[in-house]
Amino acid sequence: MAELENNRLSFKLVYYGPAQSGKTTNLLRLHDLLSPELKGEMMSMETQNDRTLFFDLLPLGFRASSGLLIKFRLFTVPGQVAHDGTRKAVLSRADGVVFVADSDRSQETNNGEAFQSLAENCSRVGLDFERLPLVVQFNKRDLPGAVPEAELRERWAAAPWPLLFATALIGEGVEATFEALLRSLYRRHDEAFQLAAVHGLSEAAFIAGAKGEA
Repeated sequence: MAELENNRLSFKLVYYGPAQSGKTTNLLRLHDLLSPELKGEMMSMETQNDRTLFFDLLPLGFRASSGLLIKFRLFTVPGQVAHDGTRKAVLSRADGVVFVADSDRSQETNNGEAFQSLAENCSRVGLDFERLPLVVQFNKRDLPGAVPEAELRERWAAAPWPLLFATALIGEGVEATFEALLRSLYRRHDEAFQLAAVHGLSEAAFIAGAKGEA
């Protein structure tokens, strides 16, 4: 979980979802699109069976006018059910989650099972699922079998989380998804860390700093 130490505040953000839904592609495109003050290299551990058996790590960061250094560490979890232990380990102490769903109608069961595993694993690692900053992204909108946006909006209408649509392969919707997560993250932690009151960081400035637009 986020902790303020030595004028440094670090947030752990996790991209979670079924296998091959585009979690790693989101991070790859995000790394290309963003230009924050402090942007590290992206690391990926690949295997024959799962592109991200452990995680991708995309370090970002910026410094507030107060001198506070804000860091973001972005991870993906392996989508395959066999690696549930790894998923829990990566999810542990997360401050925010993007759930990346596959828009193809044939993947609806996999999406549902992955979302259920997210809720269950949050409980297992001590995260409050009801209060966790969470964004739902339906990726692969370019697929011919993609469930229509109107149908998905109706289905998720009662859900409390922002719903985004993306084609991560070409970068479409990737920044918007990240921005929606940053917005939820700020609103969850502003008061606790006095981001506005002490460090002069409005919600807009927080988002702009993370995206390299400050």
